[in-house]
Amino acid sequence: MYITDSLKKILESWEQNIIGFLPELILAFLVLGIFYLLGKIFQKASQKVNSRLLNRHPDLIKLFSASVYFFFLLSGIFLALKIVGLEPLFTKILAGAGIVGIIAGFALKDIASNAFSGLLLFVERPFRKGDWVQLDGHYGTILNIGWLTTTLKNVTGQEVFISNQLIYSGSFINYSGTGKRRVIIRSDVLPDTDAGSLETIAKEEIKKTNIFMPDEPTDFYIIGLGTDGLYTVELRFWFVFDNEENFLEALSQTIRNIKQRCKEEKITIANTQWISDEEDSTSSGNYGSS
Repeated sequence: MYITDSLKKILESWEQNIIGFLPELILAFLVLGIFYLLGKIFQKASQKVNSRLLNRHPDLIKLFSASVYFFFLLSGIFLALKIVGLEPLFTKILAGAGIVGIIAGFALKDIASNAFSGLLLFVERPFRKGDWVQLDGHYGTILNIGWLTTTLKNVTGQEVFISNQLIYSGSFINYSGTGKRRVIIRSDVLPDTDAGSLETIAKEEIKKTNIFMPDEPTDFYIIGLGTDGLYTVELRFWFVFDNEENFLEALSQTIRNIKQRCKEEKITIANTQWISDEEDSTSSGNYGSS
């Protein structure tokens, strides 16, 4: 009998509390629903506005619209909890989450740094898909620019994944950015060779290449004298650059033309090299002596 009376009192207390709490609960759900709808409305509006301003950056459009939606959603949750009197609990949860966030921040700082660097790449666009670049000492063409990593295909056909943080903390070269590229060819020459004749031959032969840029400067220098009597010359000129294959084909043809012409003019050149700044490229090489 005693147990039955106790259960009856507990149920009556619960019923009174639920009835008194029901209006606040309904109002809290109503507020949450309103803010949810507002979040969806402003999310769509943000997508339309940003699609006009950031039409070349679809990922940023998604990021901004998602941020607007979650702002309204979290605001609705906060107000709903305040209506039902659970605001102190929510504050304690946020405080605990802040401590956890600090710990997670230290653990995930590299990921955050990569993501922020990826955001900078999307905004500044220092290179695009298909560009020939040198990133973190790797030379190749861009395959994909992601939030955390950038992927390029090097000249040996391998895919290289580079952290975006490394790209922005170091230096990189975009060879496709200007549409042109300077070529430096270096050779050793016999001491009795007339440097003026060799310069004339070299400049005449490079003009025969279809991607040679005559409006850019062409330079010829003597840069060293060897102990064996040989001296070193360097020829500098510009090619149009759209891709590696066309560039190397023109470079190879130019060097062959110069060596053939020198052979006809009885001029001996040795150790002819293209001086490349491609760190991991296999395309730079020694073309031997004539």
